[in-house]
Amino acid sequence: MSISWSAYRRARRRSRQAWAVLATCAAAVLAAVFWFFTAGQFAAAGPAPDAPTEAPVIDPAWMKPVAQPHAVPAGPALSALDRLAVKGRAANTGYDREAFGQAWLDVDRNGCDTRNDILRRDLADVVFAEGSRCRVTAGHFREPYTGQAVDFRRGSESSRAVQIDHVVALGDAWQKGAQGLAAKDRQSLANDPLNLIAVDGPANQQKSSGDAATWLPKNTAIRCHYVARQISVKAAYGLWVTEAEKDAMKRVLSSCPEQPTISTR
Repeated sequence: MSISWSAYRRARRRSRQAWAVLATCAAAVLAAVFWFFTAGQFAAAGPAPDAPTEAPVIDPAWMKPVAQPHAVPAGPALSALDRLAVKGRAANTGYDREAFGQAWLDVDRNGCDTRNDILRRDLADVVFAEGSRCRVTAGHFREPYTGQAVDFRRGSESSRAVQIDHVVALGDAWQKGAQGLAAKDRQSLANDPLNLIAVDGPANQQKSSGDAATWLPKNTAIRCHYVARQISVKAAYGLWVTEAEKDAMKRVLSSCPEQPTISTR
């Protein structure tokens, strides 16, 4: 049985088209798999049902508020945001972590350094080092930035899994008014429980010195609290926001216009 040349060409063309469709589908599947096993699995799932909607601020039973240059205004965070100055970033010249004092001082003078205070505040089932009422060696919590369950175990490598984040990063603060603060106020900013949250180490590294315009927690359930906390810190220390940062904060707060500011008082 003979096949005409035109029929043969049509069959070849259909075959090439079929293989092209299969190749496109395979590429799409591979891309989807890659996306899912990187960030996609969290985005697709959304926040866990029990993902935190806020983070602890202060436990008055054993923590004391840090002296702040200004009182955090009560009321909606949106109103407080509108009262913050809007400027461009200042030069990063002269920034150094030491400009904010020695890391993890006992600024509230409760006998424990700030890092251990925050771990004790934020973790559940806290275990202390033998003979210590301050040094936290273990605990667990539902981490606020990712919404995932995280265990903390103190160790040269394992401690990195849980880090203490400055809600308003010190590098960001330096470029938005902290250069003009008195040394004692910069020290307070770096150790103020209002500005500190125990978080997932990789998420903290990803955030770096970012503001709300460049980084927000993957856990969308906590974003209103997170942005309100940034606004509260900036109000307490007289820091400003950029136009892009203010716009990003307003977008978040548009879903929760009654979100209040946050205070340690």
